[in-house]
Amino acid sequence: MPTLVHISSVPLPALLLLLLSLSQIHIQPATAAGGNETDRLALLQLKSALIDPLGALSSWNQTLHFCQWQLSGSISPHVGNLSFLTHLVLNNNTISGEIPPEIGRLRRLQDLVLAQNSISGTIPANLSACSNLTMLRVGYNGLTGEIPIELCNLMNLQLLSIHFNNLTGKFPPCFGNLSSLQAISAPRNEFFGGIPESLAWSRSLRIVSFGANRFSGPFPLQFFNSSSIQAISVMDNKLTGTLPPELGFTLPNLFHLNLVLNNGGKDGVDDLLFLDSLTNSSFLEVVNVGMNNFYGKLPHSISNYSTTFIRLALMLTPGITGTIPPGLDKFINLEQLDFNDNNLSGEIPVELGMLPKLMTLQIQNNNLTGKIPSNIGNGTKLLHVWLEGNHLEGEIPPSFGKCQDLSALSLGENELSGEIPVEILNLPALGLVFNLSWNRLSGRIPDEVGNLVNLGELDLSNNMLSGSIPSNLGKCVRLETLNLMGNLLQGPVPSSLRELKGLEILDLSRNNLSGEVPDFLQEFTSLVTLNLSYNHFQGPLSTQGVFRNATKALVMGNNELCGGMPEFGLPKCSVESSRKGGLSTIVKIIISVVSCLLGLIALLSFLYFRFLRKKTKDPEAASPFTGNTLLGTTYHNLLQATDEFSSANLLGAGSYGSVYKGLIAIDDNNKMFVAVKVLNLQHARAFKSFVAECEVLKNIRHRNLVKLLTVCSGIDFQGNDFKALVYEFMVNGSLEEWLHPGLLEEHETGRREELSVLQRLNIAIDVGTALDYLHNDSGVPVVHCDLKPSNILLDVNMVGHICDFGLAKFLPQVALSSPATSSSVGVRGTVGYSAPEYGMGSDVSTSGDVYSYGILLLEMFLGRRPTDETFRDGLNLHNFAAALGDNAADIIGLIVVPGREEDNSSRSSNDHSKKEKQKVLMEAMVLIIQVGVECSNEVPRERMSISDAATKLAAVRDKLVKAGM
Repeated sequence: MPTLVHISSVPLPALLLLLLSLSQIHIQPATAAGGNETDRLALLQLKSALIDPLGALSSWNQTLHFCQWQLSGSISPHVGNLSFLTHLVLNNNTISGEIPPEIGRLRRLQDLVLAQNSISGTIPANLSACSNLTMLRVGYNGLTGEIPIELCNLMNLQLLSIHFNNLTGKFPPCFGNLSSLQAISAPRNEFFGGIPESLAWSRSLRIVSFGANRFSGPFPLQFFNSSSIQAISVMDNKLTGTLPPELGFTLPNLFHLNLVLNNGGKDGVDDLLFLDSLTNSSFLEVVNVGMNNFYGKLPHSISNYSTTFIRLALMLTPGITGTIPPGLDKFINLEQLDFNDNNLSGEIPVELGMLPKLMTLQIQNNNLTGKIPSNIGNGTKLLHVWLEGNHLEGEIPPSFGKCQDLSALSLGENELSGEIPVEILNLPALGLVFNLSWNRLSGRIPDEVGNLVNLGELDLSNNMLSGSIPSNLGKCVRLETLNLMGNLLQGPVPSSLRELKGLEILDLSRNNLSGEVPDFLQEFTSLVTLNLSYNHFQGPLSTQGVFRNATKALVMGNNELCGGMPEFGLPKCSVESSRKGGLSTIVKIIISVVSCLLGLIALLSFLYFRFLRKKTKDPEAASPFTGNTLLGTTYHNLLQATDEFSSANLLGAGSYGSVYKGLIAIDDNNKMFVAVKVLNLQHARAFKSFVAECEVLKNIRHRNLVKLLTVCSGIDFQGNDFKALVYEFMVNGSLEEWLHPGLLEEHETGRREELSVLQRLNIAIDVGTALDYLHNDSGVPVVHCDLKPSNILLDVNMVGHICDFGLAKFLPQVALSSPATSSSVGVRGTVGYSAPEYGMGSDVSTSGDVYSYGILLLEMFLGRRPTDETFRDGLNLHNFAAALGDNAADIIGLIVVPGREEDNSSRSSNDHSKKEKQKVLMEAMVLIIQVGVECSNEVPRERMSISDAATKLAAVRDKLVKAGM
C-alpha cells in the first residue's frame, strides 16, 4: 500500500496534502487490526503535533480529501509509524525542532524534503535505514554538526541537497560509492578540508556545488576527469593549484564552470591552457574563473567555443595577459563579457559590435590601445559599457546613440579626443553613469546634455572642454553627481542649476568660472561635497547651508571672494560688497527666522500628536529591539555577528553596499538572525541612501515592510567611517529570485517549485497593502520610488515585505497623486518599473508607485520582465497585457505556473468540478491582469488607486479559495 505525504506550503492558508493511494486495495473496517488502522492513528498523531490556528484540519477524515492548514510546530516522532510512506514533503513552512530519528523506520520512503524551514539539530544517522531514499533535501535550515557517514549506505540516493545550513566537518569521501548519485548541492556551510576526489567515482554525478565553504587544498582534479559532469561550482573557497589542460575533452557535457574567488594558479606558470580544451564542450554556457591567481595569455581559442555561450568572466586577475581574440561574433547568444581588471593589451576587436544579444561589456582597467570600434553601437541590446582605465584614443563613436537601452557608459581615464557626440546625449535610458573624465575632449558641452533627464552621475572632468556651462543642465533633475572640474569652462554658474536639488557632489573646480557664488547652493540640503576651488568667483560668500562647513565646501583659489565662515580664511567684505543686495540679505534673514519658527512649531505639534497616538493605540508585537527607536549597535558587534563580514555570509551586493547574514545577540540568553547592510561610503550616493532609509523606517511600521532593527554609525578598526543598517532576516530571499531563477542557482537554492497562482496573488496583496499604508496611513505620505521584484523580500511563510527605502521620499499632502511639471529631487527608479512621467522631469508622487506596482503585477502573472527583448517598437509590458483583453485562454497560456492547486485537487474531483475550477481560475486571471493594466496606465490620473487595487485582488483571492484552489 504505497503512501504519499506531501506537506508543502502554498498560499495562505497553506495546504496539507495527505494523499493515500489505496487503489486496488481492499479496505478493512475501521475497527479491524492491521496496516490501515495503524496509518490512520499515526496520521492523527502527526496532526496533533502541528499547530492549526485556522481549524483547517477539521475536514480531515477517512475520505482522504485534501485538508488545509498553516504548518508550524514540530514533526511528530509518530511519523515513523507510517510504514507505507513513500514521499514526505514539508518544505517552505515554519517547522522547527529536530528531524525525528524515527523517520529511519520508513523503509519505503523515497523522497524526504524538509527544505526552507527552521529545523535545527543534526542529521539523524539512522536515515541510512531508508534504503529506497532517492532524494534528501534539507537546505535552508539551521542544521549543525557533521554529515553522518552512515548516509553513504543510501545506494539509491540521487539528490543530496544540504545548502544554507551550519554543517561542518569534512565532507565524507564515501559518498563516492553511491552509483546513483546525480547531484550534490552543499554551498553556504562550514565544510573544511579538501573536497574528496572520490565523489567523482559516482559515474552518474552531474552537478557538484560546494560554493561558499571553507574548503582548501588543490582543486579536485578527479571531477575534471568524469565525463558525466555537467556543472561544477566551487566558488568562494580557498582552493589552489591548476586545472588539467585536457579538461574540455574529459568533460564534453560541461555547461557551467564556476571557480571564482579561490587561490588557483601557480606563479609564472601558464595556468590558462585548460581554456583551450573547452572548445570541445559543445554545450558550454557559463565560464567564470576570475579572481584567482592564474597567469598566462588569454588563448584565442575561446572564439571557437560553443555558440550556446552566454557568459564569459575572466576578471580581476592581473596575471592574465595577451589580447582579446577576434572571431567572437559567432557568439550569437553571448550576454555578458567580463575581462575587467586584467593586464590585456592590443585593440578592441571590431567583432564586439556584432553581438546581437550582448548586454554587459566590461573590459575596463586593462592596457587596451587603439580606437573604440565605430560599429560598437550596433549591439543595440547593450545596457552597460565599461571601458575606462585603458589607453584608448580617437573619437567617441556616435554609434553609441543607437543603444536605446544603454544605462551606463564609462569611458574615463583614456586618451580620447574630439567633441562629445550629440547622438549619445539623446539616450533616454542613460541613467546610472555617463563618465568621460580624464580624456582629451574639446569643444563645448552640447546643449543636448539636458536630454539626459534620467542621469544620476555625469563626470566630464579633466578634459579641455570650453565655453559656458549649458543652462539645459538644469533639466537633468535626477543628477546626484556633477563633476566638471579641470576644464576651460568660463562665465557664471547658470541659474537653471537651482533645479538640481538632489545633488550630492558638485565639483566645478579648476576652471575659469566667474561671477558670484550662487545663493541657491545653500539650499541644496543633499550636498556632501561642493568644490568651487581655483576659479574667479567674487563677492560675499554665504554662511548658510553647505557653506557652514569648511570641509564640505571648498573655495580656495578664488582671490576675490570675501566673508563666509572664519574657517575659510577669507577677508572681510568691504562696505561696497556688503551693500550689494544688503536689503535682500536682511529680508532673507527675516524669512529664515520666521521659517525656522514655523518649522519648530510644526515639529513640536507632530511630536505631540504622535505621543498622543502612541498613548491611545495598543502596542504592536514587541520586537527584540524596542519599537522603531533605532537603538545603536557597534562595529565590533556586527563584526562578530557576521564572522568578520565573511563572504560565506554575503547575501548580496550592490553599488551602495553589501548585505550579510548575521547572528546577533538581543540579550544575555537569546540571539536572532539579521541582515546587515554595510554601506559603501566610497560611493557618493550611499550616505544619502543611509539617511533616507533611517528617516523613513524609523517613522513607519507595517507587517509588510521590512523592519529596520537598529543602525550603526561610527568608525571601523582602521579609523574609517562605518555605517550599517540591521534588518530582520528574510529566509526566502527576494521575489526576483522566485520569478526568474537562474540555471544552476535554481538548483543551489533548492527552489525547484515555482510560485503558484495563490502564492503570487498573496504576495501581490501584501505589497499592495504596504503601499496603501505608505501612501495613506503612515502620517506623512511616503513614496518608495523603486518598487521592483528585487525589493520585495519573502519571509519563512512567503509573506511579502517591501525593502530598500534608499530612494524614498516624504511628500506634502498637496503632492500626493498628481506629479508636478518639473522635478526638484534627484530620484532615479529602475528602467521598466519607473513611471513614464519621471522621465519627463515630473516630481515623484504616489501614482508613480502605483505604476511600478502595476508593472510588478503584470510581471508576476505573465512571466515577462518589463525589459524583455520582445518589447520593441513601442510595445511594452502594459500594452502587451492590455492587448490580451478578456481573452482568458491567452492569459492562462502565458502564465508561468498554470496553478498546481487545480491539478492536485483534480485527482479526487469529477470532470464537472474540474471545469468549474478552471472557469474560476480563468476569470480570476482576467481580473488580475485588468488591475495590472489599470495601475500601469501611462496617464497618472487614470491609474487605479492602490487601495482599490488591493481590495480588488483580495476579492479575487476569496473567490479562488472558496473554489478550493
